[in-house]
Amino acid sequence: MTTTPTEKPAAPPAPAARKAQAANTAAGLKNLQQLIQLRWLAVIGQVFTIEVAHYTLALAVPVQEMLLVVGCLTLFNVVSLLRWRTGLRVQHVELFLALLIDVAVLTVQLYLSGGTANPFVFLYLLQIAVGAVLLRGGYIWSMVLITALCFTALSRHHLPLPPVPDLHQGAPSLYTQGLLVCFLLNAILVVIFITRIGRNLRQRDARLAAARQRATEEEHIVRMGLLASGAAHELGTPLSTMAVILGDWKHDRAINAHPALRDEVAEMQAQVKRCKGIVSGILLSAGETRGEESAQTTVRQFADRLAHDWRATRSVDDFRYDNRFGADAAMVADTTLEQMVFNVLDNARDASPHRVDLTVDRLADQLRITVTDAGPGFDPTILAHLGKPYQSTKGRPGGGLGLFLAMTVARTLGGSLVARNLPAPERGAEVVIQLPLAAISLPDPGAPAHHGRH
Repeated sequence: MTTTPTEKPAAPPAPAARKAQAANTAAGLKNLQQLIQLRWLAVIGQVFTIEVAHYTLALAVPVQEMLLVVGCLTLFNVVSLLRWRTGLRVQHVELFLALLIDVAVLTVQLYLSGGTANPFVFLYLLQIAVGAVLLRGGYIWSMVLITALCFTALSRHHLPLPPVPDLHQGAPSLYTQGLLVCFLLNAILVVIFITRIGRNLRQRDARLAAARQRATEEEHIVRMGLLASGAAHELGTPLSTMAVILGDWKHDRAINAHPALRDEVAEMQAQVKRCKGIVSGILLSAGETRGEESAQTTVRQFADRLAHDWRATRSVDDFRYDNRFGADAAMVADTTLEQMVFNVLDNARDASPHRVDLTVDRLADQLRITVTDAGPGFDPTILAHLGKPYQSTKGRPGGGLGLFLAMTVARTLGGSLVARNLPAPERGAEVVIQLPLAAISLPDPGAPAHHGRH
């Protein structure tokens, strides 16, 4: 196979800060959506209450003015809905202002319907409860102060309602019934919406925790890169010296006269070359990229060469390779990709020295690489923490990095790595690597030049 070097800088992993920002954006949008839904309920509830008060109870309330306020609230909610659909991040001050609009609407409605004598005055508590969940300290106490001032103002300034003569009747009293309805509204809406908002915040916290975990892993990769650089520097010289000596031995007449010695020298050369490849592969997988190791090839040729090289340097009784990729496609290959698959194949061989299967196929615009073994399968704890470093049942120091490095490279390319145990009656485990072809394909010659992968 003929390869042509080509420059292919690796795309850096997504910054953890960007993922944390995305988590905050998603949580803010969901909380805004909850406010919009709560406001629609307020619109429906206010219309229903006004109609009941005017037509059923025959109370003298300014219906037109109160419906006008409801219309303004509806218009504001439509604007909020359009804002939510933009998908832009929702700031705390924006939620605070939205809650102030709700407080203002409630205050005007109470002013038009008896002020503090209206049993629905305690809906202020719902606004405070929602604000306590959505907002931070300063905004929360501002909400408390503003609602308290509104309550105080309503006690002095409001349009009066007819006096209620039946307060002494208890439950049959209209005022008592109004208090009961207000209490039920507060209780039900607090349970429903505060629960939803709390779930949104918990999901945001989970995303932030995942982002912090990813940042820790990326920092770990950086440390590994530094250690790998030191190891490569220290091992490079003795390995090169051994390669030179073995090269001289290969041409030595005395050694060539003994076929057994000649074969041993060739085997030693292959193992030294493999050691150098392992050091280089770990260095690349840990984050140190080298453009000179990149090569232009095709997917089928890359997979065929990868399978041949792994089989030639590993001892396994039954290695089955199946290339089902179909129509070939140009790609850029480097040691990082090869080492990623080698790590998975090595893990499979460790678990199943007698049988390892490698299948390469295409799923839409994805390159799919499947490695299957006939071993005992993954331990449940390994599957639960798949992709975390040092998760291994082999019991040797430094174990558990193979799948971690493979998953890191797959994520860097925008792909994925998943593992599972094969269901009965089959026995063994399966690891599937999926990489977007756009991330490893050659750039379009007519496209403008840019740096990094697609």
